[in-house]
Amino acid sequence: MLQLAPQSRIWLALAPVDFRKGIDGLAGVCRGRFAQNPLDGAIYVFRNRAGTTLKLLCYDGQGFWLCTKRLSAGRLQWWPRADGASVRLAARELQVLLWNGCPERAAMADDWRQVA
Repeated sequence: MLQLAPQSRIWLALAPVDFRKGIDGLAGVCRGRFAQNPLDGAIYVFRNRAGTTLKLLCYDGQGFWLCTKRLSAGRLQWWPRADGASVRLAARELQVLLWNGCPERAAMADDWRQVA
């Protein structure tokens, strides 16, 4: 089971990804674009060009999880715009994003501790 704990390291790919890629292709994106090791236990979040689907890639120590969420109607309401290939998200921000919300507009308290 994939858990979203406050200590989770979550990386969001800013550019859309070709969703014909599977686990190996997305792990390659993590290594190439992000300069991250996909075996480190972080959660990597990707979106398709149309903004209708998300894919989450995570390694749990035994194998990879590849989770897909496709919206039944509409498109993602929020996606960050920033320089670079990826941006870090808090677990609570990912939970809002998975419900097609806007983490920037959600009234949430600040993190009580910095995540390493």
